[in-house]
Amino acid sequence: MNKDAVATMAKQSSEPAGKQRSGRASGGKFLTFFLAGEEYGIEILKVHEIIGMMPITRVPRTPEFIRGVINLRGKVIPIVDLRLKFGMESVEQTAETCIIVVHVEGIEMGIVVDRVSEVLNIASGEIDDAPSFGHDVNTDYILGIGKTQSKVKILLDIDGVLSTQEVVQIHSAAGDGEETAATAQV
Repeated sequence: MNKDAVATMAKQSSEPAGKQRSGRASGGKFLTFFLAGEEYGIEILKVHEIIGMMPITRVPRTPEFIRGVINLRGKVIPIVDLRLKFGMESVEQTAETCIIVVHVEGIEMGIVVDRVSEVLNIASGEIDDAPSFGHDVNTDYILGIGKTQSKVKILLDIDGVLSTQEVVQIHSAAGDGEETAATAQV
């Protein structure tokens, strides 16, 4: 999908997506992408832009899933590899591997994905709650399970994917000295 088309669709999106107070995800527009052959989605309003892979500078003493930082038009952006964050096997990047720049708890960061798919409008009736896997498995980072085109898409709460402490580490990796709401809470 053309990156400019995704940006245009994101700006045209007037329907907010996300969790309702009952905990069930409401419908809206989601940017879908692939990791290890599975399709995921994030709220389009959280997406700033999609960029191709570029050199990533590793930051010492950060968790393995924090790949490092990039210089995006003069701004230092921390980069998280979602494959590693989710405990998946690392793979060589391809021509389709890209970075989705998102806003997480007030911080602009990039997430590395295998490839971007499309922007989908998923109605509330097409979203089920995250399944329960028992008390030992935390699924708080899942907004819901989207059922579209006879396929299942895992809809992520991108703010919930990373813990507050991890966001603080990412903020530190970016070298930004400004205190944010995320760092003030810790």
